[in-house]
Amino acid sequence: MNTNYISVTEIAGDDVTQEQIDRLCNRYYWAGQYCSEKDVVEVACGTGQGLGYLLKIANSLEAGDYSDQILTIARQHYEDRIILRQFDAQNMPFGDQSKDVFILFEAIYYLPDAERFVSECDRVLRPGGVVLTATANKDLYDFNPSPNSCQYFGVVELNRLYSKYGFKTEFFGDTPLDKVSLRQKLLRPVKKGVISLGLMPKSMAGKKLLKRLIFGNLITMPAEIGPSITQITQKKEDGSGLYRGHYVEPDRISGREPDKVHKVIYCMATLDL
Repeated sequence: MNTNYISVTEIAGDDVTQEQIDRLCNRYYWAGQYCSEKDVVEVACGTGQGLGYLLKIANSLEAGDYSDQILTIARQHYEDRIILRQFDAQNMPFGDQSKDVFILFEAIYYLPDAERFVSECDRVLRPGGVVLTATANKDLYDFNPSPNSCQYFGVVELNRLYSKYGFKTEFFGDTPLDKVSLRQKLLRPVKKGVISLGLMPKSMAGKKLLKRLIFGNLITMPAEIGPSITQITQKKEDGSGLYRGHYVEPDRISGREPDKVHKVIYCMATLDL
């Protein structure tokens, strides 16, 4: 792999939509319930917005990314609080049966060989360990793939992928389409047309312009999130200055047929005892 992933990663400090931050918070809050007192690894951690939150929950936490350029941003924020290593998800630097949880968020589609990643999880996880995957839902009619992606997996493909290595899978859907703004709903056919004509912007500047059109004003992606809040507040911060999101329980969905109603798919794959 020799790709500049910084152009397609949600970097701390970037201008992003409120929905992007809400989705980021939601996937970490969902993962947190499986990480308590566990030995956890986040693979393809990016700039690590969820690492501080996971650190307070897990027994141990390590993280890494393929891009050292991206890891530099995370290291500047976390300093010596978390072990951050550069490594390939397809060849991980951990001993056999040494971890309980792997997290792979919005990155499985960048792996040239996702089976090698699952095989590595099978090797490193203890019996009963889990892999938590979050991915953009490829089965939506207006789905827009990343220009750097290799292969996208919907619920059917994820079920097949993990089952091949003896994992049992459960699936959940986040950000249902019936809850998005009216502006988004009205512009979905326009987005589909732009994608079909190959006119979707690939530069960050072009993407930001499109996001402003669809979502309105952009806000700053935080460097680190804190625990969820029990009710929505205007500022969504606590005394520490960490961003705190409002957790929305994802919908349980089937893994036997494509999901057509959620923007994001969660998969919990559990290694048989």
